Amino acid sequence: MLAGAQQSVTVANPVSGASLDLLPHFQLEPEDVYIVKNKAVSLACRATPATQIYFKCNGEWVHQGDHVTQHSTDRGTGLPVMEVRIEVTRQQVEKIFGLEEYWCQCVAWSSSGTTKSQKAFVRIAYLRKNFEQEPTAKEVSIEQGIVLPCRPPEGIPPAEVEWLRNEELVDPALDANVYVTPEHSLVLRQARLADTANYTCVAKNIVARRRSASAAITVYVDGAWSEWSKWSVCGAECTHWRSRECSEPAPRNGGRECHGPELDTRNCTSELCSHATPGAEDVALYVGLVAVAVCLVLLLLVGVLVYCRKKGGLDADVADSSILTAGFQPVSIKPSKADNPSLLTIQPDLSTATMTYQGSLCPRQDGPAKLQLPNGHLLSPLGAGRHTLHHSSPAAEGADFVARLSTQSYFRSLPRGTTNMAYGTFNFLGGRLMIPNTGISLLIPPDAIPRGKIYEVYLTLHKQEEVRLPLAGCQTLLSPIVSCGPPGVLLTRPAILAMGHCVEASAENWSIRLKKQSCEGTWEDVLQLGAEPCTELYYCQLEAQACYIFTEQLGRFALVGESLSMAASKRLKLVLFAPAACPSLEYNIRVYCLSDTQDVLKEVIQLEKQLGGQLIGAPRVLHFKDSYHNLRLSIHDMPSSLWKSKLLASYQEIPFYHIWSGLQPFLHCTFTLERLSPSTCELACKIWVWQVEGDGQSFTVNFNIAKDTRFSDWLVPDSEVGAPALVGPSAFKIPFLIRQKIISSLDPPGTRGADWRTLAQKLNLDSHLSFFASKPSPTAMILNLWEARHFPNGNLSQLAAAVAEVGKQDGAFFTVSEAEC
Repeated sequence: MLAGAQQSVTVANPVSGASLDLLPHFQLEPEDVYIVKNKAVSLACRATPATQIYFKCNGEWVHQGDHVTQHSTDRGTGLPVMEVRIEVTRQQVEKIFGLEEYWCQCVAWSSSGTTKSQKAFVRIAYLRKNFEQEPTAKEVSIEQGIVLPCRPPEGIPPAEVEWLRNEELVDPALDANVYVTPEHSLVLRQARLADTANYTCVAKNIVARRRSASAAITVYVDGAWSEWSKWSVCGAECTHWRSRECSEPAPRNGGRECHGPELDTRNCTSELCSHATPGAEDVALYVGLVAVAVCLVLLLLVGVLVYCRKKGGLDADVADSSILTAGFQPVSIKPSKADNPSLLTIQPDLSTATMTYQGSLCPRQDGPAKLQLPNGHLLSPLGAGRHTLHHSSPAAEGADFVARLSTQSYFRSLPRGTTNMAYGTFNFLGGRLMIPNTGISLLIPPDAIPRGKIYEVYLTLHKQEEVRLPLAGCQTLLSPIVSCGPPGVLLTRPAILAMGHCVEASAENWSIRLKKQSCEGTWEDVLQLGAEPCTELYYCQLEAQACYIFTEQLGRFALVGESLSMAASKRLKLVLFAPAACPSLEYNIRVYCLSDTQDVLKEVIQLEKQLGGQLIGAPRVLHFKDSYHNLRLSIHDMPSSLWKSKLLASYQEIPFYHIWSGLQPFLHCTFTLERLSPSTCELACKIWVWQVEGDGQSFTVNFNIAKDTRFSDWLVPDSEVGAPALVGPSAFKIPFLIRQKIISSLDPPGTRGADWRTLAQKLNLDSHLSFFASKPSPTAMILNLWEARHFPNGNLSQLAAAVAEVGKQDGAFFTVSEAEC
């Protein structure tokens, strides 16, 4: 009896005719269930005899209309049976999530009283992505014990754990040397050579299956000497010898070589031994050797003295030179010369105090050190042709510039090299800075710099190991980290910073943010792409492989993304390099897995040039998804009679997070091959690169390692047209007067809507109308973006045709011909 009200009910027994006083009895009670994704779950209970059955969930009765009831008769007793079902949705459970657990129970009635079933709990099932602890690679001696820890991700229901060895299931029931602890650690009691493999911890429940990063276990054998051989016969030199070998056991898998001599000799005497005394020839030899040693020491001392003197003179020269200021000064525009009325000469006012920048490149005026300007011109006169800054010797001047920067504390965050930097002096005419072969540029539009001012502007590509960019959760770096400055200067028009990215952008898969480093060194979100901007200082046009950032404040920028689904993907560039010369039997193939941006490829090409590498296959693109699966690389189909691979496992693996973060730019794996003959030069094989359960690429290598140079052109990137710094009209495709004509005609609202809005539509920029409209001259913003996107190879004819069509729609006579552009 389970109920309080104990009134009896008489039920006729069809068999015996006796009377039975019964309370409802449950034949089926609801059980704990889990909701997977958005699927509803069903709870059921069955009781006999019962006149009514209802569900109560978290203390509240479920509505009668939500019950599904079935009636039947128990064949054994003839008693009536009632079965009731309800459905519970994810939304119902989430309403009380965090307050208490969601539970339901049945209550059955009969004329004798009520009976309650057990409580059934309804939980939302999940399995997080990140393992709380992953196995790590180990190198262990043979017969040593190995423990590989694994703490699976948090989940409901708790995840089951299994282990894979080279993708094959580890079954402790079949191998007495292996067992799994209750904490899910894999234990190898005594390491064997056969245990050398990649081990992966797999966690799974009803929702998902997660894989840890694979841990490479290498079981090595230290070498040990064999017994000494017997002494040899005493020879004519009055010595005899004995030997031993490092073979019991021989070192394997990187184990230590044997320590000590392999050959042992001792003096001996016998009838074959002839004793000799040193003669005059030996004495002369020793005297000659001593004389040579004394001469070498004297030459070394002379060389050290000469080097020290030269170094002291060079340091004095560098310390006395100075060309760049980190601040800005007003300018005075002097009249043009009489013999050349079209020539504009801009002379900076060097008598005014300069503003210096210290620390994290933020404006300060209390620093103890000032970087002074020499007396002279910073800008050459602007003529009709294209002009660049600092015409003397770009290479020497760039090195001199960086040498001086290294002596100033407030430039410590700039890279120590000229290949990743561009700098120049600009005024109200504007200009452009470019870092060649990286896709990175800074466009300073006309009138962005106030009249009467000149700014020393720099553009810098940072190495990722030099700048700490904190990432959280599923965030990943999508672009290079770029600085333009000096920060804090006044711009009256937005400059446009262009740089590449590696994201396959889609609104449903990505949340992309523009980050900027503050003066205190912290990174802040200044713009979320696709959302309403919180400030008018920043805007971003994201295209397939590049982004264009409008900014009225210079500083340090980076594009960071956060995946919203496992379908989110990044582009990886896969590049194969190998030595250009192979004097030994070993031959290394390096497979780089890079973010698909021009700057990273440029850095790897420069690195490989220093290593003496050559490209052995055309680069490929792989789409790497946020699926938590690692990247695997393997080599196949080598002719076994000519080559053999020294790889112990069947594949190599790069962990998912090493690639996904984007903070390790030059990730690569090396396949070490060995020629069986020095005359072998032809290499034929296949290299597979794939993400587990994702995209993959296959390289077919058919290469002569001695003379094949068909991919050498890839090592010389196409140089970008123009110099790193362009000033004034030479930096723009659209002539200045034509630009002003277009702006004055299209900025005012057209009578038939034929104004800057129509031009934006014809240039496929109509998704940015609200941003353009927020600026004093929307047409100028459109033309600036066109300049940033199409320099130096833009088609002016297409732009002229688009502008002319806008003029025709307005019924005006305003046209721009191709000849004018």
